[in-house]
Amino acid sequence: MIRLIGYLFGIGAVLFLIVAAGVAWYIGDVSKDLPDYEVLNSYEPPVTTRVHAASGDLMAEYARERRLFLPIQAIPDRVKAAFLSAEDKNFYSHPGVDPIGLARAIVTNVQNLGSGRRPVGASTITQQVAKNFLLSADQTIDRKVKEAILSFRIEQAYSKDRILELYLNEIFFGQNAYGIAGAALTYFNKSVNEMTIAETAYLAALPKAPSNYHPFRQTERAIERRNWVVDRMVENGYVSAADGADAKQQPLGVTPRKTGSYLFASEYFAEEVRRELIDRYGNDALYEGGLSVRTTLDPKLQALARKALQKGLTSYDERRGFRGPVKNIDVSGDWGALLDEIDPLRDVPEWQLAVVLSASDEAVEVGMRPGREVSGSVGSERLTASILAEDMKWAFRVNLPGEKAKNVKKPSEVLNPGDVVYVEAFEKEGAQRLRLRQPPKVQGALVAMDPHTGRVLAMVGGFSYAQSEFNRATQAERQPGSAFKPFVYAAALDNGYTPASVVMDAPIEIVSGGEIWKPKNYGGGSAGPSTLRLGIERSRNLMTVRLARDMGMNLVAEYAERFGVYDDMLPVLAMSLGSGETTVMRMVSAYSVLANGGKQIKPSLIDRIQDRYGKTIFKHEERSCDACVATAWLSQPEPEVVDTREQVLDPMTAYQITSMMEGVVTRGTAASKVNLDRPTAGKTGTTNEEKDAWFMGYTADLVAGVFIGFDNPTPMGRGSTGGALAAPVFNEFMLGALEGTRPVDFRVPQGMKLIAINRKTGMQAFPGEGDVIMEAFKPGTGPSDVYSVIGLEDYATGEAITTISPQANQAVVNGAGGLY
Repeated sequence: MIRLIGYLFGIGAVLFLIVAAGVAWYIGDVSKDLPDYEVLNSYEPPVTTRVHAASGDLMAEYARERRLFLPIQAIPDRVKAAFLSAEDKNFYSHPGVDPIGLARAIVTNVQNLGSGRRPVGASTITQQVAKNFLLSADQTIDRKVKEAILSFRIEQAYSKDRILELYLNEIFFGQNAYGIAGAALTYFNKSVNEMTIAETAYLAALPKAPSNYHPFRQTERAIERRNWVVDRMVENGYVSAADGADAKQQPLGVTPRKTGSYLFASEYFAEEVRRELIDRYGNDALYEGGLSVRTTLDPKLQALARKALQKGLTSYDERRGFRGPVKNIDVSGDWGALLDEIDPLRDVPEWQLAVVLSASDEAVEVGMRPGREVSGSVGSERLTASILAEDMKWAFRVNLPGEKAKNVKKPSEVLNPGDVVYVEAFEKEGAQRLRLRQPPKVQGALVAMDPHTGRVLAMVGGFSYAQSEFNRATQAERQPGSAFKPFVYAAALDNGYTPASVVMDAPIEIVSGGEIWKPKNYGGGSAGPSTLRLGIERSRNLMTVRLARDMGMNLVAEYAERFGVYDDMLPVLAMSLGSGETTVMRMVSAYSVLANGGKQIKPSLIDRIQDRYGKTIFKHEERSCDACVATAWLSQPEPEVVDTREQVLDPMTAYQITSMMEGVVTRGTAASKVNLDRPTAGKTGTTNEEKDAWFMGYTADLVAGVFIGFDNPTPMGRGSTGGALAAPVFNEFMLGALEGTRPVDFRVPQGMKLIAINRKTGMQAFPGEGDVIMEAFKPGTGPSDVYSVIGLEDYATGEAITTISPQANQAVVNGAGGLY
């Protein structure tokens, strides 16, 4: 018997050695091509880039994987407890593989044989880190062995906290959410510190199979799995029985967080920032780099800019009449479901889609677009309301595409059942009412800037970003018309002319290459000899052409490029009237130079960019201040900020042109259109056939520019000038922007002389003389002692001016802009 036992033992020992050798050979073979686990040292997961307004408000997020990295110290103990209970309760005691858990899984899988159930895994958190970071998700024995080997090695190389940190920041939760911080925001719009026991348990339930526990499609299964996690937390002593019971009674409470832009009215601005970030750092840095971007946007000014521009565009559009409904649907069935299929203007929440149910001579009954449930499904409530005839009178002028415009008298002649329209709620005499609206066809842009820093405080690129993503503030190249004239006059004042210089305002003909160009003043007519001030205030084209010819267009081109209006301006006379194309952003930057005393401006949408570690990698502020870093005052002098920006215009010239443009607002083409309670300078601009309407203006510390026009340049109608369309938008915006601030005078450079002159002749006024104005002169200059008129010789001969060649300094451009 003993021999038999010894014999069997010997055979068993041999077999054991053979198996052990085989296992060792297999493990050695599998281990040969294992990935290097040390890459975990340099773990940099794709992290969401976040863009903030100057106030700190979140504007937008950009990510391929919505993830925010949290160090283990910032993750609450409750969150750790939930995941340990759900995934690996022995995490802090096992060496990487949990033998007890493995044995339990084997027993469970044996019991489930033939049941069709998926085999139960026994992967520890360490094994999941090995799989997620270093291996594929293949369900093979080789992969499981590699996973176990790597787990042992990872446990030897890293602390438990580091492994848990990697796990909680990497795992996928569904809904494109990665990592616990991203999941908390995506599912509950909360930080991890704000989550309840029930919410934490639900998130801990998701990594196993997010689609199986979808909060809306698989609600019961999700609650069941969440409650199982809560029970494990109670069982493991992380939560009291009472708190666990309360948590299990709670609904899931999932409130999905919206994506895209989070700050009201910031879509155009955020998109411009996104493009700049891509230009600077590339797509990968934007969508995976975890940048923190602080922009220059002022949320208050942005909302005011949007409101002012939208009011101006809709006002113009409604004067042209009703162009028809958005769409027509069948209202015999569930009109709410059909109406829900039409996308509204998401960034114009004041307007709601509605469908006409019936129309009479007194009113129109409409059904309102139903709301959405939290799950995203169409709401069951169907609300109706009425639009009274008096609240849609503007639409009684029906101007349908392809048909002749007509005037009607009743709502039933405007709308029919099934017509889908926009409506806006308002209150009148204590009652809620609806007014009919329509998205305007005309478009525009508004940009506001700090003239001393170049920080763009507000930017609106059109009526609605949802309607059109094209940004007219930065992407639309349009003729500025007479809004360009201040740069012509600035060039003159910087080169020997004065505000009192007199130029002939009379008809002129210019011949070039066999073609004749006859510029005209808006509305025709001419005023004869006039000062430069009058030329700016009344926006005289004939004067501007003569002035530009007198000093030479090469000089005008040089100044236009110096101000940044154009990159390479063609030095032809028609360009003096604003016939070249530029953007609103460029024009606002150029006017900022006039407003700040002649300092070069670099417009910026971004103040600072930090990388994922908080290191500043970009800062707009280029001025230096070595003494600003002092930690204490030790009787040292006050820090001085060194301004290294280029002086592109004489400060005295800048003040002179500013003073002249104050006259545009008080007496000129913008009189009665701009009424602020402080000194304001500005200039209107209108191009041929009223295709473009501009107003550029500023106070001492804020510059704003407005453009209005059709995307496909089309006449807007007689009288649609910069003064009539754009200036009121500027005025409304500035009234809100400056509310509560004290008026500030324009800064007068030291040495300027103020001399009383005759407004018409430009000569020094005598005591008691009428029609006098105080004019600013530089040292060494003053009113002329002899009355002389620039361009008088050409006018006296009555002959056309002939240029040397089409390429010469005075060449002609057909169709030149610059009317008013």
